[in-house]
Amino acid sequence: MTVTAEPTTTSTPEGTPSVPVTKSSDILEARQNDPTSTAPFQLVEENGNPTRAGDDLGIDLELAQQLHTDMVLARRLDHEALALQRQGELHLWVMSWGQEAAQVGSIRAFRDTDRVFPSYREHAVAMCRKIAPADILRQWRGAAHSGWDPKESNVHINSLVLGTQTLHATGYAAGVRLEGSDEVVVTYFGDGAASQGDVNEAFNWAAAGSLPIVFFCQNNQWAISTPTTTQMRTPLHVRAAGFGVAGYHVDGNDALAVHAVTQHATARVRSGEGPALIEAETYRLAGHSSSDDPKRYRTDEELSAWQAKDPITRLERLLRNAGVGERHFSDLEGRADTFAAEVREQCKSIHGDDLATVFEHTYAEPHPVMRSESSQYLARHDRTAG
Repeated sequence: MTVTAEPTTTSTPEGTPSVPVTKSSDILEARQNDPTSTAPFQLVEENGNPTRAGDDLGIDLELAQQLHTDMVLARRLDHEALALQRQGELHLWVMSWGQEAAQVGSIRAFRDTDRVFPSYREHAVAMCRKIAPADILRQWRGAAHSGWDPKESNVHINSLVLGTQTLHATGYAAGVRLEGSDEVVVTYFGDGAASQGDVNEAFNWAAAGSLPIVFFCQNNQWAISTPTTTQMRTPLHVRAAGFGVAGYHVDGNDALAVHAVTQHATARVRSGEGPALIEAETYRLAGHSSSDDPKRYRTDEELSAWQAKDPITRLERLLRNAGVGERHFSDLEGRADTFAAEVREQCKSIHGDDLATVFEHTYAEPHPVMRSESSQYLARHDRTAG
């Protein structure tokens, strides 16, 4: 038998109703305890062996080879681009080493007609959508504000302002909903961006409107130099439920698991069941950018532990264990070398517009001050060139 304590009352001046005082044990019944985080879904262990779920669902070796190829080429782009930045050919480069499985596993689960809103680190996503290295590098060489035409690839331009792409994506998804299309929108962001107000507003708008959007968070453990343990108390996939968004948690270094979870979530969203959020647990093996020194804020032991979880190594082990022949790996190595040469050649061929074009796009209509300054610049430029 449960015994409930009777509430007590406070003493009040004569003629004033007494106020019941509820004991703290009663208040606890109204408290919502912190939800428990779910373990990240896995299909392939770090040693390359299928998990129980992998055995149950089966391993698609053809898909595994495609994802392995995507990841190897994406990492080679990273290596070459960082070297080009060190040589002065790029002003800045933002690396995605270690996050390849999260990117290729997810983007390969969408249709090519689904619109993508990236942040600034989704180079592997861009490559899977057939965006050329020159177009990926153009912005980082300082030759243009953006490198490609979104209409051709269905990939929006990079968003360098943290988290803004989630609102852009949410607005686009609202348009998709109004048109009655079965298109799904996906937006990529990091764990650091999840602390931005824009991102949380996007979650709420998407949920309130039951919009066809997948929020894909690459939790690489570090918001520049701030660890995830410092910037949040509750995992992102758990917080999703508070917004009314379906949350998923996946091993972001397991390309096949990422693909399976994204495919499942996307089918749900496409059928009209509302937005989804996928948190992919991964790790940024390099610095935040070419200007960052990660040795100043993380330990060699931590880096070594995550290097042992390298997504490319894991998938290669799976393929070799499954009997995929050496030709796949040797051919891919040769293809990567050829691709690296193309990256260097394309980078050095990028040239920006002449500065004179800036005057043409500052104002919508001709402006006397701009006209005067343009004339001065062109006269000076002609003297220098002569």
